[in-house]
Amino acid sequence: MTELVHLEVSDGVATVTLDSPHNKNALSQQLTSELLAHLEAAGGDDVVRVIVIRSAGTVFCSGADLSEATTVGMGVGAQRMVDVQRAIVANPKPVIARVAGPVRAGGIGIVAAADISVAGESSTFALTEVRLGLAAATISLTVVPRLTDRAASLTFLTGDGFDGAEAARLGLVTRAVPDDDLDAALDGVLKSLLKGAPQGLRETKKLLNRELLADIDARGTELAELSAGLFGSPAAQEAMLAFLNRKKN
Repeated sequence: MTELVHLEVSDGVATVTLDSPHNKNALSQQLTSELLAHLEAAGGDDVVRVIVIRSAGTVFCSGADLSEATTVGMGVGAQRMVDVQRAIVANPKPVIARVAGPVRAGGIGIVAAADISVAGESSTFALTEVRLGLAAATISLTVVPRLTDRAASLTFLTGDGFDGAEAARLGLVTRAVPDDDLDAALDGVLKSLLKGAPQGLRETKKLLNRELLADIDARGTELAELSAGLFGSPAAQEAMLAFLNRKKN
């Protein structure tokens, strides 16, 4: 089976790369399983000081794997989305998301869960669940705390897209920069983080994420069950199948 997520460690930085081009880095069971394994490995490696999550190709993440959702269901997939966010939030190492290209639905949960997210200005975001009879249930755990109430209502209820600059203004990403400057901006953040002592980084991250982690633990299972139920509903199944058929034509 071809690996969909790669882990590389160099100079104290663990780079976790999403590389599932056939479905635009959709959050399949295989991809989320490998992502969780690599996050755990990087978090437990004393050589690693910082973790970067990035994508191969031109798409960061297209969200849930709708092909899986319409065949095997989302009982596992919804809980995995909670688990991925928790693995990022609870990881003892700072996690940075390098965001380039489209980010949709569940992929936005990864961006929001990261401690720092740096995006190219032309990257695009959309919480499209509402248009498929779904709700952004599991990722609301990390996305809602990043946004103002008004921004959350606008983005969750309309499903409209917005670019990297708007994502920074709304608080979803830490910083948006011209696409050509994305790697330089990431390097600048990494340089600053690598000046921190491991204990200082670990304990500071605990302080910053204490309430967020407690909320994930308190409500994660409930929201995963809600999400799985919505994915399995007749209305959502019909909408997802129609969407998949449009993509084929």
